[in-house]
Amino acid sequence: MEIERKYLVKQLPESLGTYPCRILEQGYLNVKPVVRIRRDNDKYELTYKSGGLMAREEYNLPLTQEAYEHLLTKIDGRLIQKRRYMIPLSQDLTAELDIFEGHLAPLRLVEVEFQTEAEANSFTPPSWFGEDVTFSGKYHNSYLSTL
Repeated sequence: MEIERKYLVKQLPESLGTYPCRILEQGYLNVKPVVRIRRDNDKYELTYKSGGLMAREEYNLPLTQEAYEHLLTKIDGRLIQKRRYMIPLSQDLTAELDIFEGHLAPLRLVEVEFQTEAEANSFTPPSWFGEDVTFSGKYHNSYLSTL
């Protein structure tokens, strides 16, 4: 089960370059239900996500680079490209800051994953977070790939 809150970004945190950064690209073979392929640096995977906004089922399966490249030719919509910065918020929470590139630039979103819905509902975001868009499907990457 994936439980996450999602926000627009009001301002970038200071010292952004000091945090670990991953290069991601992802495409969608289907959006209802979500079937996604992703390259995360040198790791490749196929993901299934059920419907839902804050909480939904998620299953990840490893892919080879060759399988990823083959499936890449079959995606619907646009390929999403972004840089993901991993920013610790507390001992248990990490902000995943996505800075989109290409056709979605200059969009910036930040997600935080939680163990329980109660924990997600009681979360107070840091001041650099902007509007809470958790319950807006317009900011799911599967939707963004169709723009």
